[in-house]
Amino acid sequence: MGSWGTALAIVAATAGCETRLWGRRESLATAMAETRQNPEHLPGIDLPEKLEPTSDLAHALSGAEAVLLVTPSHTLREMARKMRDHLPEGIPIALCCKGIERGTGFLLSHVIEEELPGHPVGALSGPTFAHETALGHPTAATVAFPFRHHDRIAPERAPAARLALTMQTQAFRPYVSDDIVGVEVGGAVKNVIAIACGMMTGAGFAENTRAALITRGMDEMKFLAEALGGKRETVTGLAGAGDLTLTCSSSTSRNMSLGTQLGQGIPRDECFGGKPTVVEGEVNAISVVDLARRVRVEMPICEAVHAILHEGAPLAETFRALWSRPIEGEPRALDINLHPHEADHA
Repeated sequence: MGSWGTALAIVAATAGCETRLWGRRESLATAMAETRQNPEHLPGIDLPEKLEPTSDLAHALSGAEAVLLVTPSHTLREMARKMRDHLPEGIPIALCCKGIERGTGFLLSHVIEEELPGHPVGALSGPTFAHETALGHPTAATVAFPFRHHDRIAPERAPAARLALTMQTQAFRPYVSDDIVGVEVGGAVKNVIAIACGMMTGAGFAENTRAALITRGMDEMKFLAEALGGKRETVTGLAGAGDLTLTCSSSTSRNMSLGTQLGQGIPRDECFGGKPTVVEGEVNAISVVDLARRVRVEMPICEAVHAILHEGAPLAETFRALWSRPIEGEPRALDINLHPHEADHA
């Protein structure tokens, strides 16, 4: 019952759906049922009448027509196994968490396909801060599911379209996509790029630097998405450029905040006031870089973040080396690779 799961449950209930919000802790579920708020993650925001908090997984899934999975990416496989015996047959599952599974290199949709076969699997992603979404600020997101032949003949019956229509409110506007790979890659990589932006901000650099990292980071997203069968166009949409821009531009993002603190020289174990805090980009830095190396995609910004977070590389020297790489052509078709000062010796 974190902030994003609660926000999505509020959206669904506001749209008129009978909604159950499951969480592990019975005490929090009870508190939410009594106070009609989530006191730990979204205090001050009232829960709609159609939203029922519960810590009983069987009850939460009983009779469900769709499931939104908002568990942290590193616990997804475990969560899927717990759901297996309680999940109604054939209902769609939309992933609302972002990442790539460490070790296997699987996109999260692949994890669900392995653990919960027989269910349409998609993703909901976009430039969405939980607090603003829960408050009803105008928000847009992408709902992506693979489209089969009959989905294209009758698109209004496709899982992506049905979920988008179900979730739409006066404030929450979903868009439909058939490119789950592009959406998932965008969600995983943007967290790592946000840490890079935070690091440079914390080190005292400003808008030029962040704009360069966002733009080149989006290119890294495009290359990885394309290598895995996704569409470059998806990365320029809400789940790519939109989410990347939001996450890299606000200290509300835990990824950006972690990077900023590290850039200021704060040791990792003292970040966030010393409180244990899960930062998806920190975990994803390992899985994204591992996957990129497997499919031979160069991702120098993600490599730099990985080196700093997980290999003990010094921040200043790592980013200095990033900026000193050979000069490349920006269009991929312009195959240029110039070493510094090479032109001086021509």
